[in-house]
Amino acid sequence: MAVMKIEYYSEVLEMEWGVNVLYPDAVRVDRPDDKDIPVLYLLHGMNGNHNSWLKRSHIERLVRSTNLIVVMPNTSNGWYTDTQYGYDYYQAIAEELPRVLKRFFPNMSDKREKNFIAGLSMGGYGAFMLALKSDRFSYAASLSGALSFHDSHPDDTELARPAYWRGIFGELEDWTSSPYSLESLAKQSDKKTKLWAWCGEEDFLYTANNHAVKNLQQLGLDITYSHSPGKHEWYYWEKQMERVLAWLPIDFQLEERLP
Repeated sequence: MAVMKIEYYSEVLEMEWGVNVLYPDAVRVDRPDDKDIPVLYLLHGMNGNHNSWLKRSHIERLVRSTNLIVVMPNTSNGWYTDTQYGYDYYQAIAEELPRVLKRFFPNMSDKREKNFIAGLSMGGYGAFMLALKSDRFSYAASLSGALSFHDSHPDDTELARPAYWRGIFGELEDWTSSPYSLESLAKQSDKKTKLWAWCGEEDFLYTANNHAVKNLQQLGLDITYSHSPGKHEWYYWEKQMERVLAWLPIDFQLEERLP
């Protein structure tokens, strides 16, 4: 598995920007779809960046024997949205980045059925939001996702100051009915995307996950949800990432761990 760190000028963000890519080795992988390789976009959480999955997990080991391109973009703390302060992260990731990467990797698939997205915490919200809004991804997974501000407002959290939340989402009266909520996006989606969510039962986002998943299921989305003992930590996300990869419609082959 080749690890590539790419810097490019983003016309959308009007700055130099970075993305990391895992690309399957031709020597190790010889599959019929080599000219149409599936793609997984893997999103970081709050206070992370495009290096987070490489530094904090064993994602390279997990996919080493699988014919899959893994794309790890950056959104800073922008929640993968077109923010109120002028940085259009949604456009940069959903629209611009696939075009940029296609020039680097002509063999990466641009078919919806072969494009997937997953993320943790803030990235869990980003994965569902991008999948529901862009119609680019057929499968989307959330690990301990910040899927809802259940019975609250972003300002009520201890994650950041009110000015920060206003810079992301603007002035909000009610989260569930806001254009940024997954419920609002679900009402406009075609309901074709398959969703998968997990959250640890000791996670501070557990109640929000239960609330959001129930709402999304009631709106007709195809969502698989599970929970188990766990906290908001990389140890649990890495374990669940194996389940995500096994769930995707790819020929996932996990290398055996060394004793």
